[in-house]
Amino acid sequence: MSENTDGVADAAAGDAVGGTAADPAQPAPATAGPPAAAGPPADSAAGSGTAAVPEPTPAQPAAPSAAGSAAGSPGHGPAAGVAPAGWDPKAWRTYQVRRQRAESGAWSIAPLAWAEAARPGLAGPVPTAVLVCAVVAGIASALFLGDGLGPGLLLAVVPAIAAAYVAARTARRTARPWTLVWAVGCVALLAVPALRDAGWPSTLALLAAVLLGALALHGSRTWPGVLLSPLGFVDATVLGIRWAWSGLRSRGSGVDRSRWLPVAKAALVAVVLLVLFGALFASADAAFADLLSGLTPDVSVGDSPVRFLLFLLGALLALAAARAAAAPSRWDRIRVAPGKPRSRVEWALPLVVLNLLFAGFNAVQLAVLFGGYDKVLESTGLTYAEYARQGFWQLLWATLLTLAVIALALRWAPRAGAGDRGFVRVVLGTLCALTLVVVASALRRMDLYVDAYGLTRLRVSVAAMELWLGLVIVLIMAAGVFGASRLPRLVAGSAAAAVLVFGLLSPDGMVAEKNVARYQQDGKIDLAYFQSLSADAVPALDRLPEPRRSCALRGINNELSRGGRVPWYAMSLGEYRARQILRERPVKASYEVCSSLGTFHSRTIG
Repeated sequence: MSENTDGVADAAAGDAVGGTAADPAQPAPATAGPPAAAGPPADSAAGSGTAAVPEPTPAQPAAPSAAGSAAGSPGHGPAAGVAPAGWDPKAWRTYQVRRQRAESGAWSIAPLAWAEAARPGLAGPVPTAVLVCAVVAGIASALFLGDGLGPGLLLAVVPAIAAAYVAARTARRTARPWTLVWAVGCVALLAVPALRDAGWPSTLALLAAVLLGALALHGSRTWPGVLLSPLGFVDATVLGIRWAWSGLRSRGSGVDRSRWLPVAKAALVAVVLLVLFGALFASADAAFADLLSGLTPDVSVGDSPVRFLLFLLGALLALAAARAAAAPSRWDRIRVAPGKPRSRVEWALPLVVLNLLFAGFNAVQLAVLFGGYDKVLESTGLTYAEYARQGFWQLLWATLLTLAVIALALRWAPRAGAGDRGFVRVVLGTLCALTLVVVASALRRMDLYVDAYGLTRLRVSVAAMELWLGLVIVLIMAAGVFGASRLPRLVAGSAAAAVLVFGLLSPDGMVAEKNVARYQQDGKIDLAYFQSLSADAVPALDRLPEPRRSCALRGINNELSRGGRVPWYAMSLGEYRARQILRERPVKASYEVCSSLGTFHSRTIG
């Protein structure tokens, strides 16, 4: 994200996206016009990327010296001067913005118009505490993340959070209620890898944590802001490196050795004493040696490159968070121009037809619900599994497409007055209500399929997604009644909350629990599927009778055995419980017995 550039109006950035790139090497003509009026503020023009800029005044004769000043001075770019003869006005403004951004060292991953609209302010000098926190974050990442995710992830992130807090306080930024919500949610999501052994819910939790962390730092509240905030981490990383480097250079030019030298000496003496006496006590007592080896990270020369990369990653993350907290990118300044309003007939006719189709489908679903499935299966020729499985996937796609239709309909909705707004609410509200019936039908079909064939990772994932889509539709309906200003943040918060609940409920544990209950009812169980589950499934599978218990746990047990000894900071709570259960009740069934029960048969997961 670019720094503030003196003399460059945000309005120029709005036109830059539509202009033709100018030749930077083209010499400036010898004539220039008088200063033009400044463009509109960033919040109105630069945000959309296509905002109109007043036409420049006709060029008037001027002295060559004035022309040279207008063409070459940063303060006489698109904000204060007109395009010289031979230049397209938009191309001239684009060239001036790019040149001044290059001179100031500004950089951004975002397009030029977006970058200029959302650029952060200049950050003050980097606090010493931020530099210390960055170093601590790098060290913690190198020590605790080299063996895997777990409680060590929280330990590595705490210094980065402290760096962001110090930078925000130094910049006199105050935390708003939404900022606290995002920050607490981010930390809660980062705790999922410490609780669950399964990698897929942990990955979703990390992605959601990045989103909430970006929202907490940038304070975005509009759709462009919510969607683009994670890009701010890339920009903040580049700016954070420059910020830290300038701070180190300023401190190095006038270092007062009398201040830092005693601290460095004391820290060095403390490290020497810890290593010396720790080694003596460890060699004197085996129990203390075992405790010490379990608490301290095991660092070897062979994994030094990986540890060094983790150190850089942790330090850069802390600097990026601190830089964003000190001067956040203003993604909310990006404006998306609404579509051209349509007439009521042109806009409503397709939606009314779609509503009638939804109503007809929902009527059939109600008839099936009260008439029973046997008659439907007999008339359609489908099996029980085909009817439930095929219907779910089609209805899931129908829900996704309905959300896309609602978004496009709102873009081109008629908005001439209160009557049009009420008409839009009625049409789209009806569509949302009918879509909720489709969501309920899809979940009912998945429930039937699970009852017949058991629960799998894929089935629990898509069912959770369908539930969240239903929640989004409810939020859209509420926005139509109470206003849509909070809708982007509510949708983002609901997605993060769904991911958090999904991880805390332990999907692998749910899969094992459901299949064990099904076995206790009808004696059917798929032992082959359990071989790919994580350690989170061990408590539920432990309730199976032998030899099926041992066969179900065989794959998980082998995986934990191959992993060897795992330090505490890399071990999740789910893995700890699994190791404890398998230590108390080891796997006993032989390969032949498990093979006869179908444990090693390949299967297709659906």
